[in-house]
Amino acid sequence: MNQLIRELLDRPGPLLLVPDAVLLPDGPADGFAVVVDDGSFQAVGPAEEFRRTHPHLDGVRMPGHLLMPGFIDAHHHLTQSFGSALAFGEPSEIFRRVWVPLEGALDEESAYTAAKLAAFEALRGGFTTVTDAGTRADVDVDVVASAARDAGIRCVLGLVCDDADKGEDDPSVVDGSVLADAEKHLARYDGDPLVHPSLAVSIPEAATSTTLRRVARLAAEAGATVQIHVNEHLAAVERSLLRHGLRPLEHLHRIGALGPQLLAAHATLLTPHELTLLADTGAAVSYNPVASAWKGNAVAPALAMAERGIRFGLGTDGTRGDGFRLAEAAEFAQRITYGLATGDSSCGAGWTWLEHATRGGADAVGLRSRTGAIAEGLAADFLLVDVTNPELALSWDVPWELVRRGNRDQITAVFVGGRMRLWHGRPTTWDGPALVRKAAELARAAVERAPITRVHPTSTAARMRSTAP
Repeated sequence: MNQLIRELLDRPGPLLLVPDAVLLPDGPADGFAVVVDDGSFQAVGPAEEFRRTHPHLDGVRMPGHLLMPGFIDAHHHLTQSFGSALAFGEPSEIFRRVWVPLEGALDEESAYTAAKLAAFEALRGGFTTVTDAGTRADVDVDVVASAARDAGIRCVLGLVCDDADKGEDDPSVVDGSVLADAEKHLARYDGDPLVHPSLAVSIPEAATSTTLRRVARLAAEAGATVQIHVNEHLAAVERSLLRHGLRPLEHLHRIGALGPQLLAAHATLLTPHELTLLADTGAAVSYNPVASAWKGNAVAPALAMAERGIRFGLGTDGTRGDGFRLAEAAEFAQRITYGLATGDSSCGAGWTWLEHATRGGADAVGLRSRTGAIAEGLAADFLLVDVTNPELALSWDVPWELVRRGNRDQITAVFVGGRMRLWHGRPTTWDGPALVRKAAELARAAVERAPITRVHPTSTAARMRSTAP
């Protein structure tokens, strides 16, 4: 699309947008249009009908484009972006050796820059919402909120409520300041158009049972989520068995912390009983297939979750910010781990992964009534995708083709809250390249001063070792 259309898209609403097709919850609809005003979809329907019902609006025609919901990243760590590539080749549970030391080395400027860099990458990949699991940097969490706002992305913002170092499970030694801070955090962003508060516990063993239970209750009362890394690695499962005689998810259930407010990150190591617990309690999961491939022990049984009605979204875990590649990885991981062994050639039939990358993801992170679909009354968080390219022009099945052949290069524009945030991968209101240059400078200094321990050498060093005589 040319500069004139960009200027039309960037003007104040109301806007009548007329693409070739709109991706609705039930599939693509040719000849549909949307009216965007005051940050939300005011109407969605046939373009011909809108010409009669909205004669005062000049439609902005967008030939060769599909208007679709923005992707929802159900699990991210925004302040870890400086070390994204440090995870390559590393064994599991790298948070102890890489992420905690790295975030501990961040000051306010570097934490803000790291978070905004991650938000920029996410927007470039078609994500209109990111779910941050809480920073361990010694800064006010509002630094991360400001970075997300300034980048123009919607953010479910976690506050870490760990307190296991304060004592065991005796309520008398629970740190009351953790709960007080949690209450303040939930109230702090009331009415914020882009930032939605959430609570977080790193892993179940990082908080006392009393705090886990109280944090779950606080979140449930506020209509917010509690993000916890659950059943991600073998080591964590075994530690829980030794300490409680129960697996992590079972422990959460026993103490009353399992429910619709829980967003269980990863959940790769689940027994049939634990799947039943998730289904029965209404808890949600972030399925992070790229993280499983890069640094995990297993792949979450997402097909089984879909079959049993377990709520789940797709998350990057900060690996790479491309919504199309995430959806492809979600299908690919299920095909490799489950489909090939059972002769299931469908593995979700394409639409499953697009659904859970958008509307299902919004439900999992607590924003189902706010975003995730092209529907009247929801926030106008959407993408304009060029479908005239070689990958998508010869179309037979648009949803499945978006999963398997889509990529971020095909995204012409990204809108969040009815405002255009990116145009051909560049921010419309701030300097993206300048941010990247600043991040490169600050990242080098942060990594150098962080006490990071890596097991695997760089690829160049590894090659030299393998080829040495």
